[in-house]
Amino acid sequence: MRIAQSNPGHSAPIKGSNVRWRVLSILIAISFFSYVYRYNLSTSGIAVRDELGLSDTELGLVLTVFAWGYMIFQFPGGLFGQLLGSRKAMTIMVTAWGVITLLTGLLPGQEAQSAALIIGELVVLRFLMGVFQAPLFPVLAANVADWFPVSRWALPNGLSSVGATLGAAATPAAVAWLVVEFGWRASFYLTALPTVVLAVLWWWYARDKPSEHSSVHPDELALIMAGRVRQPEQPPLGQLLKQLLKNREVLLLAGSYFCMNWVWYIFFSWLMVYLVDVRGFDIINAGILAAAPWIAGSFGAGLGGETCDRLCKRLGPRWGCRVPAIAGLCISAVMLISGAYAPDPYVAVALLSACYACNQFTEGAYWQATTFVGGRYTAAASGVLNTGGNIAGVIATPMTAVLFQHFGWIVALSTGSLFALIGAGIWLLIRADNPMLAET
Repeated sequence: MRIAQSNPGHSAPIKGSNVRWRVLSILIAISFFSYVYRYNLSTSGIAVRDELGLSDTELGLVLTVFAWGYMIFQFPGGLFGQLLGSRKAMTIMVTAWGVITLLTGLLPGQEAQSAALIIGELVVLRFLMGVFQAPLFPVLAANVADWFPVSRWALPNGLSSVGATLGAAATPAAVAWLVVEFGWRASFYLTALPTVVLAVLWWWYARDKPSEHSSVHPDELALIMAGRVRQPEQPPLGQLLKQLLKNREVLLLAGSYFCMNWVWYIFFSWLMVYLVDVRGFDIINAGILAAAPWIAGSFGAGLGGETCDRLCKRLGPRWGCRVPAIAGLCISAVMLISGAYAPDPYVAVALLSACYACNQFTEGAYWQATTFVGGRYTAAASGVLNTGGNIAGVIATPMTAVLFQHFGWIVALSTGSLFALIGAGIWLLIRADNPMLAET
């Protein structure tokens, strides 16, 4: 199977309907709230720890298991989305987020059960949250591939990252306010409510294919379907797994995404600590300044997606994806090390924000290339991609701590720059125009 490189996606706007953008807007909202459910326990952790009688080590264990569930179930989650379709899969996932969040708020305290049982229940709930969040971006990428024209997948995927980064920026302040005003349990009840709206809205409006949606105008459907060729018959599951896990392009993309996410996890795990311990900000100002990279990243993700789409139209998928990915990774490497050496703390925050913006500039290229390579198996291929990205979190988070404790923050951040450059180098080997399964 080869997807035509000619792209009608930049043709005149379709007057009949723009259902694809409404579907995407729901996905962006889901992406936004997914980060609320990732970070709500981290934000309310002190209150949860104190009421439930946890030690810092026990709370750390509870927070860590999310990452394990999220990483382990990336590939199975992609297959889950592949088999069920995006409409059913997304509805199940979002509903599960709400149920798990509600159950966390209802968790009995030490007056009703032992400390060991409390820890066990929290570990199970957070692990399950990781499991049910794992399919999100693979399923989202597959839906974008079905609903948007050929070579116009990078911007929608980039916009989903905009939703995620804005969710990450908003969650600490919003959840902290809920905890202060209503208590940590009420904060979980209240943040669980949006899942009801999102799940119902998605099930009501979304469809797996544009042709199944009654509101899609024939002109919009023609735009979406132009340039596509006949897809091969789906091979048996075992054969599909074998081809996915042995495919050169999929593995290279996962390897490069590992490098890109090494930088991402430095920000995710250690930015607040760095701003307080190294740059000397108090906790309140550090919390405000910590939102800057996430906000910058939202702009970077949107701009990177649009840039990738335009370059794919002009240069084809191979270089159209390579150029923004390589540029973003190389500049982010320079910005990261520059921020580490900057003498002024506010200049350092500005440079680190630029680093994260460039890091997110590459998101659209990764998901666009995976869509080109995966074809109709984009959800499963994206699961492999995101597995590579999240293995980085399991390694980078503790490794960064070891490095800054033994060698200082300059060395720890320099490691992120090194991985960004390695990720850029891997892109020189990736051929986004080499699909996984040829037409049979």
